[in-house]
Amino acid sequence: MPASSAGPIASGTTTVAPEHVSTRNDVTSQQDRSLAWVQALPWLLFIIVLALAAWLGWRAFGANDLGDPLATSLVAFEKQNSLTVFSAQLAPVVASNDSRFFGTIQSRQVAVIPARVDYTLDLSQVGAERLAWDAEKHTLDVQLPAIKVGKPNLDEARAQYLREGIWITREAQDNLTRKNTQLAEQQAVKQAANPVLMNLARGAAKDAIRQNLAIPLSVAGYGDVTVNVRFDGEKASK
Repeated sequence: MPASSAGPIASGTTTVAPEHVSTRNDVTSQQDRSLAWVQALPWLLFIIVLALAAWLGWRAFGANDLGDPLATSLVAFEKQNSLTVFSAQLAPVVASNDSRFFGTIQSRQVAVIPARVDYTLDLSQVGAERLAWDAEKHTLDVQLPAIKVGKPNLDEARAQYLREGIWITREAQDNLTRKNTQLAEQQAVKQAANPVLMNLARGAAKDAIRQNLAIPLSVAGYGDVTVNVRFDGEKASK
């Protein structure tokens, strides 16, 4: 019988220790990460430069570009074409007479009819030509059209009447009331045009316009703005 070989049987496959495989994989992974970083670095630099340029552009142009202050003011006016700036409560005292049956029956009625009159501004007439902006002084000059006195609103439900006459027919009473209503409306218009009330209305209008313009300009970034308001015919403030 042939003698048995005491050594191991050799094969064509090389056996590599596990620790050698792990070391090779770690080296390959590190190389891949380094390559990915090198490839991504130009894009990261481009993004950083682009962001920096955008920020510098905003600081140079965008941060100080507050728009046109006149346009901002006109937008504030466009939201309300008609602005009620003042209301006056009046109480016209009027009297009228009625004659019936060829003057044989006379009657008289005295009436106190409460009335309210509104003072309004037509802001649709305020265009850019009525505005002037001083950038150095941060001052906006506004020239307003004349205030309009509205039609009196008579509160006949609260009216008080004093009638005189021996016999006042229904027709006579209706005639007296109709006459007094017309007289009260005319009297309220005259009272509303009183210089004292007109000055109060103008003062209220100026305060309202200052507030309506100063707040939008402040929100737009113009800071503390002085708004000078005057009406047609008034001298501009120095």
